[in-house]
Amino acid sequence: MPAHRTSFRELMARGELVRAAGAHDALGSTLAQQAGFQAVWASSLEVSASRCLPDASVLTMTEYLAAAANMQKAVDIPVVADVDTGYGNNLNVAHMVHEYEAAGITAVAMEDKLYPKVNSFASAAQTLLPIPDFVSKIETAKSAQRTEDFFLIARCEALINQMGVDEALTRCNAYADAGADAILIHSKKRDEGEIVEFLDAWDGRRPVVIVPTTYPQWSAAEAEKHGVSMVIYANQGLRATVQALRDTFTTIVAEGSSLGVEDEIAPVSDVFALQNLGDWLALEK
Repeated sequence: MPAHRTSFRELMARGELVRAAGAHDALGSTLAQQAGFQAVWASSLEVSASRCLPDASVLTMTEYLAAAANMQKAVDIPVVADVDTGYGNNLNVAHMVHEYEAAGITAVAMEDKLYPKVNSFASAAQTLLPIPDFVSKIETAKSAQRTEDFFLIARCEALINQMGVDEALTRCNAYADAGADAILIHSKKRDEGEIVEFLDAWDGRRPVVIVPTTYPQWSAAEAEKHGVSMVIYANQGLRATVQALRDTFTTIVAEGSSLGVEDEIAPVSDVFALQNLGDWLALEK
């Protein structure tokens, strides 16, 4: 572990666009750091999918926390944990903050949906909390934090729920007033139009985070021009893994050997390097 690992608050204070890659384990986090991402998104979709379970509050806080903590142990860049709705009521939120802080996680993103939640892109009802209820959760989270470094991102799902930009602005202003350190505005439109509309009306009082899953054509550079502080590529790594494993396994079964894929997959020496095997073996000398 480095003598000083950069906290997410320190990273944001630099004033440069932060790009984060979604991951669900230490290996994915390490590969994200090696690729040049400035942060890792401990994605609840990825963590639950790695267990072949739905992203629908099925796993417990402890299971999500264990995944995020393992990611943070492996990398020098900060892990931002997707903590869904805070795992329950205000008491659960306070407990969540205490536990994530204790595990070395310096930033979490909490969304304004009713617990138990369902993934934003699922064909299911997306019920949002009344504004005062989520404001209370934010206030609880901020009062529960024990270090100045801890960073709370308030995730607004108004656009996901087709409630419009005005409602999103009303909610995000209330969340900023309650003490949120940043706002995550989410959309499932196929272009960036309503996100740009939101950004043009936002007064910049808090940094804005986006997740361009359904509008991938919008570049990070263009988002930054419109005032975005952080872009999360939340599930591309998972989707790439699914496709790569499917193709590799199908080829091996079809051809009766692994010869046809050997030139396209990482050598075992690459795996050893990711494990820092040399450093570990040196401990025996």
